[in-house]
Amino acid sequence: MLTAHIADNAGDTALPAAQRAGDGGLSTRRLNVMRLGYAFMGVGLAVVKWPLFVQGVDSLPLMEGVVACLLTGMSLLALLGLRHPVTMLPILLFEVAWKLIWLAAVALPLALSDGLDAAAGEVLFNCSLVVVIIAVIPWGYTWKRFVTAPGNAWR
Repeated sequence: MLTAHIADNAGDTALPAAQRAGDGGLSTRRLNVMRLGYAFMGVGLAVVKWPLFVQGVDSLPLMEGVVACLLTGMSLLALLGLRHPVTMLPILLFEVAWKLIWLAAVALPLALSDGLDAAAGEVLFNCSLVVVIIAVIPWGYTWKRFVTAPGNAWR
């Protein structure tokens, strides 16, 4: 038993460093590109949303307070992605999902009906920055890991 364990560990050293590190075989360069996306998202949200807590998020209207808290939590998780880029990949996917849904379900109909006011235009601009996040996601790995790989057991 001990011999098998030593043999398994000895075999690990023959693997590329990327696979030994548990990062799904992504290159260091690819991981660093992902880190740029996490930094863009985490720092950007920190600059915009964290000051609301200093000013008093409890004084905001209810839904604005909810959004501020949600996006502050997202910024903290994005910053955690700097250390664990593969593990935190669902945060990037969530960012892409909600922004693309908003762009398709809200911004596009408003734009087509000439109902895009200044506030909606500002949100449209902010949501359009999702192209940065889309660009840093390793889509091949994401497809293999979350779509075609077998899921976890239900029992």
